[in-house]
Amino acid sequence: MEVLKNVEMKEYSNMKVGGTADELIFIEDKNELKEVLQTRKRVFLLGNGTNTLINNGHLNISFVSLKKLQKIEVVEKHDDYDLVRVEAGLDLDDLIKFMEENDYSGLENITGIPGSVGGLVNMNGGAYGTEIFDCIEEVEVCKNDGEIVTLKTSDLKFEYRTTEIKINHWIVVSALFKFGRGFDKAASQDKRDQRAFKHPLDLPNLGSTFKNPEGTFAAKLISDAGLKGFRVGDAMVSPKHPNFVTNLGNAKFSDVIGVIQHVKEVVLEKFGIQLETEIIILEK
Repeated sequence: MEVLKNVEMKEYSNMKVGGTADELIFIEDKNELKEVLQTRKRVFLLGNGTNTLINNGHLNISFVSLKKLQKIEVVEKHDDYDLVRVEAGLDLDDLIKFMEENDYSGLENITGIPGSVGGLVNMNGGAYGTEIFDCIEEVEVCKNDGEIVTLKTSDLKFEYRTTEIKINHWIVVSALFKFGRGFDKAASQDKRDQRAFKHPLDLPNLGSTFKNPEGTFAAKLISDAGLKGFRVGDAMVSPKHPNFVTNLGNAKFSDVIGVIQHVKEVVLEKFGIQLETEIIILEK
């Protein structure tokens, strides 16, 4: 493993917000996780930092990254599908590219979501009616005591934007995907284009801030509440996509929290709906 000390975590967050951590550990072999979990008091799995808001100041935390675990292996080939094991550190973009190169189908609708495979599996990430668990047969996880086990999808609890893995703070090591044939390049490119058109990708952000309540969309509620452009310090509700909070340059953790709290309060007051955050908020 590679261990960095006194790390400025804003450099490892898409929001470009975060204080100084005791250490950042890059795992190079999954079996190193047991040592880390057994020798550190407080461990936080960073992923790609695409949906985690990190507090400012000193962080007495050992951050762990699996970004060096990026292996893809076809483990079984069949006439109409293949089973492919993918390690957690791989970027989703690289998985989509691999699918296109091998004519695999199933995840085209989530093209363009920023983040690692492990991060998306952890929260059952998805978009446009597709969730990553639609194509997963089993998940290899590291439990809190460092034991690495393989769990069949049928034995795992998962639902919209959450999983048993996330609730228990387990670490996704790899996932076994079942991919059919026939990559839909047009659908994949369409989703990438839609993200570029609709999302404020020119500014630091953490993607969708709130989960969509049943029967409606968080972005619509925020827009209808007149909150586009609402700002605290350098944190702002994006006028382009109001479910995104963007960093205009020097936003602090407290600025982003201020925006989130205000949005929740106004939406609750106007519509009687309690918004839930989709992003992970890491306190000190």
